[in-house]
Amino acid sequence: MDTVRALIADDEAHLRDYLESQLKTAWPDLRVVARAANGIEALRLIDEESPDVAFLDIRMPGLTGLDVAARLADGAQPPHIVFVTAYDDYAVEAFEHSAVDYLLKPANLERLQKTVDKLKTRLRATTAAAPAIPAAALQALLAQLGGALPTSAAPAPAPAPLQWIRASHGDETRLIPIEDVIYFQSNDKYTSVFVADGESLIRTPISKLREQLDEQQFWQIHRSVIVAVRHVAGTRQDFRGRLMVQLKGRPEQLVVSRNYVDLFRGM
Repeated sequence: MDTVRALIADDEAHLRDYLESQLKTAWPDLRVVARAANGIEALRLIDEESPDVAFLDIRMPGLTGLDVAARLADGAQPPHIVFVTAYDDYAVEAFEHSAVDYLLKPANLERLQKTVDKLKTRLRATTAAAPAIPAAALQALLAQLGGALPTSAAPAPAPAPLQWIRASHGDETRLIPIEDVIYFQSNDKYTSVFVADGESLIRTPISKLREQLDEQQFWQIHRSVIVAVRHVAGTRQDFRGRLMVQLKGRPEQLVVSRNYVDLFRGM
């Protein structure tokens, strides 16, 4: 078996570190290639790194572990998912015959070893014809889990969406109304803000910016791109089979990565 790659997503850094240290004991050959502090970052890193296994905290800001799993369910090659939860009685029955596993925080080494053994078996059995998680099976599990989420685990109300962007444009600083933004695109050190009359720069990374935007008005379509829905003219496929977003009144076209294709179904 080739080296197995994993992502760990948890909003508590010490629990991410603890799970990774336990995995080094239970699964020395496993390579943790990404660590995420929230659901949005987890989704981006899964798209970027394509891990074989994703350990998802059920309760995270931005998107919960359940939200992330739901978005992955329809993907071509979703990773094997292990949910991590602090709730001892949390929907345990839902996992008994499911295609995913769960761990209680903090991860007990003996229990973790059982999960590792189960994952190794499933990884050996996974083929292109038999993906890691059949979409229908995962959707059914998510529906069952969604009804079992404890009231105390409900996410806190989201802050008001961003209204203005303070950005650098040459030697000047612009205050850009959010409704003027056509799309955001991340670069090495900056995020570009594209409006009708040009490009400005901000230091806020895409992962943080996404949390501050109205998700009904702005869609993340790639790990490095967020587009204003009102500026989308349509989509097309290029010669490589990639879905491309066409913008109203602009020549450039934006690539849609596979984890965000569902946004454009029916368009």
